[in-house]
Amino acid sequence: MAKEKDAPEVTTPAEVPPVEQPAAPPAQPQPPAMQLRVDDSSIIACYANFCRVTGTPEELSIDFGFNPQPIGVPQESIKVAQRIIVNFFTAKRLLQALMLSVQRHEQVFGVLETDIQKRLRPR
Repeated sequence: MAKEKDAPEVTTPAEVPPVEQPAAPPAQPQPPAMQLRVDDSSIIACYANFCRVTGTPEELSIDFGFNPQPIGVPQESIKVAQRIIVNFFTAKRLLQALMLSVQRHEQVFGVLETDIQKRLRPR
């Protein structure tokens, strides 16, 4: 087959000169993986359907309790059973961990509606 005058010249990969890559910076040594050991042998688990967050410029207080009447204005006082006090760095890590957990849950089970009025179904 004759080569046409205007046809572009085709090169094979073996004919293409190698492109010089910039020198990669020296690899930083990876810190060894930390194994965090947690002793939860004396843990006390409690259920909460209520939380309240208050704070100061230095820390946040997160109260957990049980609201026996979650619809409407509670007639009884809400008994707060636990209070966790954290600095803002820990609060931000907690926020990120909770967001990741909720996102994973919603990917599997669907969006969680937090407005209880929208969740109520007329009977």
